[in-house]
Amino acid sequence: MHLKTIIYQVLFFFSFLGITSCAQNYIQKPNKLKLSEGFINPVGFYNPKPTFSWQIPLSDTNKSQTAYQIVVASSPDLLPNSADLWDSKKQQSEQSTWIQYKGKTLSSRQKVYWKVKYWNQNGQASTWSDINTFELGLLNNSDWKAKWTGLDTAKDSIKGVRKFLMHRPQYLRKSFDLPSNIESARLYITSKGIFDVHLNGEDVSDDVLAPGWTPYNKRIETLTYNVTDLLSSGKNAIAVELASGWHSGRISRGKAVYENFASPKILCQLEVTLKDGSKEIIVSDASWRGTTNGPIRLAGLYDGEVYNANLEMPNWTTNTFDDASWKDTEVEAIADSVKLAPKRHETVKTTAVLENVEIVSTTKSSVIFNMKQNMLGVPKVTVPMKKGDTLTIRFSEMLLSDGTFYTKNYRSAKSTDYYIAAKDGVIEYTPKFTFHGFQYIELSGYDNSVKPTTNWVKGLVQHSNFQKNGTFTSSHEKLNQLQSNITWGLRDNLLDIPTDCPQRDERLGWTGDAQVISPTAMYNYKMHAFWTAWLQSMRETQSEHDNGLVPFIIPDVLQNNRASSGWGDACVIIPWDIYNTTGDKTVLEENYEMGKKWVGYYQSKSNNYIPTIHSFRDWLQPYPEKGGKMGNRGDTPGSFVNAAYFAHSAHLVSKIAGVLGNIDDEKKYKNLYKEIALAFENKFFDKNGKYQNKKQTQTAYLLAIYFDLLQPETKIKAQKHLLETIKNADNHLGTGFLGTPILPKVLDDMGEIELMYKILFKETYPSWFYSINQGATTMWERWNSFSKANGYNPQSMNSLNHYAYGAVGQWMYERIAGLSAIEPGYKKLRIAPIPNTEFLNAAAASLNTSYGKASSSWKIENNTFNLDVVIPPNTTAEINIPYNTLDSLLVNGNIFKENSNIKLIDSEKMSIKILAQPGTYNFQTKF
Repeated sequence: MHLKTIIYQVLFFFSFLGITSCAQNYIQKPNKLKLSEGFINPVGFYNPKPTFSWQIPLSDTNKSQTAYQIVVASSPDLLPNSADLWDSKKQQSEQSTWIQYKGKTLSSRQKVYWKVKYWNQNGQASTWSDINTFELGLLNNSDWKAKWTGLDTAKDSIKGVRKFLMHRPQYLRKSFDLPSNIESARLYITSKGIFDVHLNGEDVSDDVLAPGWTPYNKRIETLTYNVTDLLSSGKNAIAVELASGWHSGRISRGKAVYENFASPKILCQLEVTLKDGSKEIIVSDASWRGTTNGPIRLAGLYDGEVYNANLEMPNWTTNTFDDASWKDTEVEAIADSVKLAPKRHETVKTTAVLENVEIVSTTKSSVIFNMKQNMLGVPKVTVPMKKGDTLTIRFSEMLLSDGTFYTKNYRSAKSTDYYIAAKDGVIEYTPKFTFHGFQYIELSGYDNSVKPTTNWVKGLVQHSNFQKNGTFTSSHEKLNQLQSNITWGLRDNLLDIPTDCPQRDERLGWTGDAQVISPTAMYNYKMHAFWTAWLQSMRETQSEHDNGLVPFIIPDVLQNNRASSGWGDACVIIPWDIYNTTGDKTVLEENYEMGKKWVGYYQSKSNNYIPTIHSFRDWLQPYPEKGGKMGNRGDTPGSFVNAAYFAHSAHLVSKIAGVLGNIDDEKKYKNLYKEIALAFENKFFDKNGKYQNKKQTQTAYLLAIYFDLLQPETKIKAQKHLLETIKNADNHLGTGFLGTPILPKVLDDMGEIELMYKILFKETYPSWFYSINQGATTMWERWNSFSKANGYNPQSMNSLNHYAYGAVGQWMYERIAGLSAIEPGYKKLRIAPIPNTEFLNAAAASLNTSYGKASSSWKIENNTFNLDVVIPPNTTAEINIPYNTLDSLLVNGNIFKENSNIKLIDSEKMSIKILAQPGTYNFQTKF
């Protein structure tokens, strides 16, 4: 061998060793950087004091974090070494979520750049993350140079349903000139009403029903759009369609909540930055032009939309349109009493399109389509018409036995759209300023010489644009349908605020419904920003009441100065749920005073710790003793529910105080909770743990046990009485809105998991599968809303799309699939499925935690229990294998042996408990 060849080989060998060494020492950069409640590179952000979060890539050598450094700057060129806004320096901490910004004060419009790096468990530093950004919106009323503008539609309004005044939708526009040196442009916009905005003939966004619904007398949300690419040099035009929406439209019982049903107005500020740094600002003012003589004649959230194509105005959104014949608009100054603030959660969008439609029936003049899924949104219709004819579009959740529409449960909501054709031929129409809850669509008024086809209609599914967060599936078809019904019920009732139903003349933010579903909602969807935004509305509404009252609807359109136990407690329960799901203390800080005031409200209404306030009680409990409306409240007395929730809220406030480090309040509210609990037990239970009431209810025992309101020895006795009430119901549930979500939790804590399986898999009324057997595709308001044998519940309050009873979804994730949190935010997880082979042989759940994806998937086949687990980085997990066969336990195909990643905690009589580090594992044991 030549010397030269030998030298080359030696050099290559040492070079290879160097490359290999570098690869082994290379630590991947952090990813999935997020701001506050999960925002990614937002424009028009609401918070000048955000928190920062990131995730660590999982690898064999990268398990956890020991330190981090965040750098924040006003320019990307300053990162990472010259950060001018904040440099956290290296912080010895494993915390990778909710790091509070502690830099220079940030201001409206400011664009901010940030990076992060971390050090892993071996002290090795990662490379810097990619640059992330956020751009603040207009944070102060003083940032606005615009004025509210619009037409006085109140004087021309017409009487609609229940003689309620309806405003004509407005068409507003403004032409303006711009130079050629445009660098960037931001459109800041909001409305008293709902709007759709266009620039130079192009849609600015695909948002629906913007800006959304807040207590308009306290706060109106604003939106920010990057419109740089929609502008051009020379003549431009901005155009806005404006309708009543929640602000000026018919809501609930038609009371004048906001400014006495004043005419809708737009507030708009277009800021154009030129290349030389100067600005052109175009604002809404008296120079805008408007008309109500456009194609959308009427629009109401409950009643639908009327569209007359004969009044279409071609090119009215473009810069070539002549608006000389339009009217001058009226202006109104911005009031200091109403806060203008950037929207702090996702806008409503069309998130899916249902096209798998079938024709149910046809007559000479009408056709009924089945969307095969109860949904919220609007239709997109493409149908043949003759000039001058009116297409009538009606909606229904289900059909009557004769094939006609069941609309009694829509009550006074007309929920009907109309389209008047301007010419012969195929028309395409999608309503813009309304929404409907429906599964069936009826069309009439089309060209009846043409045979209807299934492509005439599509369903546009609409809700707040949160992302999916978790998945659940199993080997049982009806259990999977239940999961589908739960998730559809959520999507259909999370339209900017959490609503009770999407179809009738209500669609309101009922607090009790929301608090029972919040844990299940957060398993299935990324709800952090959604809930915190609604909680701000709750705080603002409570501020109207000096005594701490939280109304049972938020925003409070009833204005009746009343609260209910189990409903107002949402102000404490939901923040606590969010904290445990995310680990974010900010939500506790924001809502702490609200919770204290609510407990103070209970105190002010109490006699010997028993509050005398209104209560909806265990709403819609099955088999109530009383009929009619009073029967809707169930059989657990209001005084019982009042005292139970008084104690529970006091207890939660104590826990929150502890998390926030407020030792005095922690002790104060814990003592209050104990005093209430003692009074509660003395009043409602005897020494044998029996509820002292002729009518024994499951919910009475569930509340007492779950809220820990009984002495230990009394609690054990009460548990036996609970089991007796369930046995007397033939192992059926007997719970309404308040009892249902805690039924599985109590039975689980008692070790009665087999009983909970039996209750869950019951097929007959009342049960979860009962509605599925009747054809349900969403959760129902009542356990007996409909039956094939007896038809519909006789009460008109009978929503077939109501999420409250979907609260069992939490137990499906946590016990059937076995995925739950031990520490807030899933810093420590529990993987603890308990299968029941009488009903199913496989189940799986996944969840996108703040640290990364976690999952638990099990199946039983060939007498072997298989469990696949994913534990995200920077966490640990306690894994319970439900069969004690340690000698035959395999981990990733090898006999179990303790190492740095897995350690045996306990080998109990019926299970094996293991502590595991981040990673992917397969466990097998004989069944």
